[in-house]
Amino acid sequence: MYYENRNEKKKEKAILMILMIVIIALLCVLIIKLDAPLQIQTQTSNYETTKLSTNDEKNVEKSSTKTIDSVVKSVVGISKLEQTGTSIFLDGAEKKLGLGSGIILTENGYILTNQHVVGNKYSNCYVTLENGRNYSGSVVWADSNIDLAIVKIAANDLDYIELGDSDNIFLAEEVYAIGNPIGIEFQRTVTKGIISGINRTIKINENGLESYMEDLIQTDATINEGNSGGPLVNKNGELIGINTVKITDAEGIGFAVPVNIIKPILESFVKTGKFEEAYLGIYGYDKEVIPYLASSLEIISGVYVATIQADGPLFNKELKVGDIITKIDDIEINKMNDLKKYIYTKVPGEKVNLKIKRGNLEFNVEINLGYKIG
Repeated sequence: MYYENRNEKKKEKAILMILMIVIIALLCVLIIKLDAPLQIQTQTSNYETTKLSTNDEKNVEKSSTKTIDSVVKSVVGISKLEQTGTSIFLDGAEKKLGLGSGIILTENGYILTNQHVVGNKYSNCYVTLENGRNYSGSVVWADSNIDLAIVKIAANDLDYIELGDSDNIFLAEEVYAIGNPIGIEFQRTVTKGIISGINRTIKINENGLESYMEDLIQTDATINEGNSGGPLVNKNGELIGINTVKITDAEGIGFAVPVNIIKPILESFVKTGKFEEAYLGIYGYDKEVIPYLASSLEIISGVYVATIQADGPLFNKELKVGDIITKIDDIEINKMNDLKKYIYTKVPGEKVNLKIKRGNLEFNVEINLGYKIG
């Protein structure tokens, strides 16, 4: 019995030794295989790879900077011939120097800026390009309610900006503001920031009158008075907004008008050389403005009708101040700017149908759009 036990123990030891040798061999093979890619990586591969490294991050930053540098060439300085009294910055340096900014939209000289920089339609201004050349500009379209204007100069082959999509921006997105702050010696200054807020509504007190600007882009990119009318661009160098106003008693709170509202107007100018603006003849407020007007009002959706112009097609119709416009041609409307943008796609005389809510009552009003003069 003892002999047999010794033989069994010897067999067990032999099996253990064999297992250890096999394990060691497998480990050696595994180490060799793990080391193999170091050699393989030096060979040409047929598949694409993406590197994640500090160097590549620097390359991305350089690419972005180069894009913004090319945008600067499409930024212009704008001087007013006379003060119209509509400037938001009534006591600022922009008024004293008569200087604002603009951005070239097309190679043949259509320039976007603020209405408070150049005045109303048919006004004149001076435009200075990045190369120092000066042109006389004519305001071919303006809207004081959204503080935008388009100026035309007689020039061709100009550097112009690419338009982005202001409906698809997001919080904390990287942006750049470009313009002429304070004076000509700081022209085309670039400041960097992020989108701090979307669809902002602000109240403006001017000449004793109160008004509201809605659907604005808020940014902490530094904006000064002379930046008015200059571009707010994304990291790809695409225009997403037009810098228009800042909070003077706070740091890092500036606002830009979203660019998408201007697209139908620009398209008309590019295709036909003109824009015949259809006229609804009302001014309304988004639901965000209602708390400023009356705490008792509550609007879930739609646009609140604040004024009905006497020269507009809705005057003496069924529509009343206080009504809510919920749809136009079966398209839901929740922002005044969306209503404007839709009207910009129409022509004077074209028929539209408005869905109106008044208390618990809902009804439709059909009209032919008027023609906006000036």
